[in-house]
Amino acid sequence: MKLLNAAVFFTLVPTLTPALEPLSTSILMGSAAIAWQLLSPHSWLKCRFLECCNMKDTLNFSVLKRDLERKVFGQHLAIQIILRALSTNMHSKQPRKPLVMSFHGWTGTGKTFVSSIIAKNLYQLNIPRRRFVHHFSTVLHFPHLTHVQLYKEQLQNWIRGNVSACPRSLFIFSEMDQMPHGLIDSIMPFLGYHEEIDGVYYGKAIFIFLNNAGGDKITEMALDYWRRMKRREDISTKELQSLLSEEIFRNRSSAFFQSQLIQKNLIDYFIPFLPLEYKHVRQCVREELRVQGHPEDEDLISEIALAMTDYPSEERLYSSKGCKTVASRVTLSI
Repeated sequence: MKLLNAAVFFTLVPTLTPALEPLSTSILMGSAAIAWQLLSPHSWLKCRFLECCNMKDTLNFSVLKRDLERKVFGQHLAIQIILRALSTNMHSKQPRKPLVMSFHGWTGTGKTFVSSIIAKNLYQLNIPRRRFVHHFSTVLHFPHLTHVQLYKEQLQNWIRGNVSACPRSLFIFSEMDQMPHGLIDSIMPFLGYHEEIDGVYYGKAIFIFLNNAGGDKITEMALDYWRRMKRREDISTKELQSLLSEEIFRNRSSAFFQSQLIQKNLIDYFIPFLPLEYKHVRQCVREELRVQGHPEDEDLISEIALAMTDYPSEERLYSSKGCKTVASRVTLSI
């Protein structure tokens, strides 16, 4: 109906303009152009000032790559896998299934930060379109074990409704290690190889799960490489992904314990976030000083990073909290 009204308006413009002054004509024509842009479903102007779901893929891949490489420290494996996964998905005009990634690692290693960078760059103009990025916190949204059946229905309805509104929707699930068993399996139908389900196409949706589960196994492998005097850059991605898949499937404290998502191979990538070493924490401290507007103080950087490198107790090779408390430590130290 809006497009019909716009068409009628443009039809009448030529008959109206001769009776108007030149300035009035210019204003009228300008208003008409703006009205047309706002009424058009794929208008750049509409998407500039209003939230809209642009059906064209607008991910600026080079900017995303730059942000991940410049702002995320010590996670070369995760960055490589994520960039490859997103590139493959975005270059497919009609993906066969949604992109499903599960991030694993200790707290403070960058899982939430990386998901926010993806969200920021996924929609055009590098502005996060909040209507199309959906963040589920287990503690906040699924707090009661006795309400699991209700949560399943609500989650299915939420995903179905939002993908109907915007096929390129992003769903982020945090604190997965605290999610009630069986809840996440309720979204299994949406993650499979289907052209459509009840008229809704889910292939362009992206799902990201954030897990602390598996972090100890990742750290064990990294520590083993270090003790054998092998570089962390040489850690096998395939070996880690296989290890994570088996670990969270068998771990009763994991939301993926005996999950059908794993049994049916619906999680495309198990992405390891390695524990952060002293040099990585130094980078975090340096960046935080810059963000807070302070000059770089090498002594302070070393002091904070050294205090946070505490695991294992003898070697003190890794930070058990990653960079989680860097901001507060910098604030207290200035």
